[in-house]
Amino acid sequence: MKDNSSEIFPVVAEDGSVLGSATRGECHNGSRLLHPVVHLHVFNSKGEVFLQRRPEWKDIQPGKWDTSVGGHIDFGETPEQALVREVREELGMTDFVPERMGMYVFESSRERELVYVHRTVYDGPISPSATELDGGRFWSLDEIRVAIGRGFLTPNFESEFKRFFL
Repeated sequence: MKDNSSEIFPVVAEDGSVLGSATRGECHNGSRLLHPVVHLHVFNSKGEVFLQRRPEWKDIQPGKWDTSVGGHIDFGETPEQALVREVREELGMTDFVPERMGMYVFESSRERELVYVHRTVYDGPISPSATELDGGRFWSLDEIRVAIGRGFLTPNFESEFKRFFL
């Protein structure tokens, strides 16, 4: 399995306004075209956060632990629509109440993403997608603090979690 490099993403300004479109391949090939993504941090009532493990076939950060839900906004889709779709696809959750925490630009050597950050408290069933994820589990804040900087977590998750939650 591998990512669909011809999938169409919006290309956006830093305020989220759509400027055009490009393929996943174009956005992830080092062009650094700014494209939007949604993230959801799923906390349980004990204060633990669910992290997903990225499959080895992913084109970005394979095998690392990452945000509960993260996905690209499709061309023509709103951040809210993308969030509902991604949460359903990745964790099988349909009954959650998201709270938007903010947005920021994440930059790496390969890409630039406009990240819409959300959180929710959820104690219901979670069914990680067998095709999109390599499992997941709840982590305590102490476990996350220990793991930061040790190569287990994606750099995006580390910077975002420190910025919004630690």
